[in-house]
Amino acid sequence: MFVSYLFVMVMAWMANLAGLATIIGAFAAGLILQDAYFESWDDDRKCPVTIKDLIMPLEVILVPIFFVLMGLQVKLETFLQQEVVILAAGLLVAAILGKVLSGFGAFGVKNHMAIGIGMMPRGEVGLIFAAIGKSLGVLDDALFSAVVLMVVVTTLLAPPLFKDCLKRCR
Repeated sequence: MFVSYLFVMVMAWMANLAGLATIIGAFAAGLILQDAYFESWDDDRKCPVTIKDLIMPLEVILVPIFFVLMGLQVKLETFLQQEVVILAAGLLVAAILGKVLSGFGAFGVKNHMAIGIGMMPRGEVGLIFAAIGKSLGVLDDALFSAVVLMVVVTTLLAPPLFKDCLKRCR
């Protein structure tokens, strides 16, 4: 586990050196790492060891901390400002329409709407890039809060819309 964790950290550091977001390096590490590298670690086990098994203890600890840190950065009082609410609404409309309309660019499928709705959630990656933007001073508190609201709403809205779309479009 230590070797794979160290590899991810080195790749994230190298991405940072190259002027990229650290998440890009971590993603590249995930593309390179394969479960086959860990098969010979414990030959006595009936179930093979997977990377997910090795990283799960870290994920259980770090993911909740990440979301707490993102929530702490949101200034709730900014939602009382009319321009922030309008900006958040505009971001939300653009986010939803952009993804739904992009689903119609898929060729050879029957349910274009399901593809667009399936792509709609932003999740952790949107939060990571918003946090990077805030730390660099590109996003102020108001814009950061509006982006976080857009990420949260699209992430929560997508599953029921997706389920409904799949029911209607069979």
